Amino acid sequence: MSVDGVAERLRSEADEPGWEADPDDEWGVAVIATVGRRLKLRREAVEMRAAEFGEAVGYGEDMVYKIEGGKRIPRPEYLDRADEVLDAGGLLWAMKEDVRRVRYPKKVRDLAQLEAKAVELQLCDPLHIHGSLQTPEYARGLLLMRRPAYSGDEAERFTAARVARKAVFERDPAPELSFVLEEWTLRRPLGGRAVLRQQLEHLLEAARLRDVELQVMPMDREEHAGVDGGIEVLKSEDGSAVGRSPAVSGGRPVSDPKQLRILELRYGVIRAQALTPRESAAFIEQLLGER
Repeated sequence: MSVDGVAERLRSEADEPGWEADPDDEWGVAVIATVGRRLKLRREAVEMRAAEFGEAVGYGEDMVYKIEGGKRIPRPEYLDRADEVLDAGGLLWAMKEDVRRVRYPKKVRDLAQLEAKAVELQLCDPLHIHGSLQTPEYARGLLLMRRPAYSGDEAERFTAARVARKAVFERDPAPELSFVLEEWTLRRPLGGRAVLRQQLEHLLEAARLRDVELQVMPMDREEHAGVDGGIEVLKSEDGSAVGRSPAVSGGRPVSDPKQLRILELRYGVIRAQALTPRESAAFIEQLLGER
């Protein structure tokens, strides 16, 4: 893409929602303030006015001041162009990773840190397809249905955060992943039938991965050990584990061995009551054939 093309795209994305700093995220606010301060110092060091710099990177002067003042999260492309325009030798480009993490809400970052250390994950959600399995379109559809409604800003931030959780599938070595999905979540066309079809196709792709076991809990089961809510159990390489469920400690993460045994027992029963992975893949293929 040409420089003019990049600049034009940046202009069109300048006011895109989802790039405001969250005032309740102290670490995130500190990072964005530091990044903005460094950008300003570097711009002033080369004696470039804000309007001139904005023109060079494809933003308006007002947006430059917002970013430098820590009020706006800079896009990765902004930092790339800034590093080039200000001849920073990679110092500005190097801040992209911290900026990327800041965009995700704090509670999602905390969960991502736990998932990043886990070598085994056991996951079931009775209300939704699990976040790490959701396509961007399906995730966005779910978030836009919330009442009271999320702002466009919030919906985009949470969508980006859910998509980022897919990194767990790309780790090497990959962790062992076990999912139990409720049949009704695979049938209800949240976001539209085309979105659901794409989501089902994505589930089949995930189910083919060597380290993934995906099971479906049919609606006709007369027994279900997960009626008290979803379960997450994350096990680390050192043998430690953390779990979470609405039925245990109000949904707060727990690491007490007794509470973890309860969660693992329930999850084991849920898996036994669900379809096998092979049966589940065939079931999803059948649903696709009905659409």
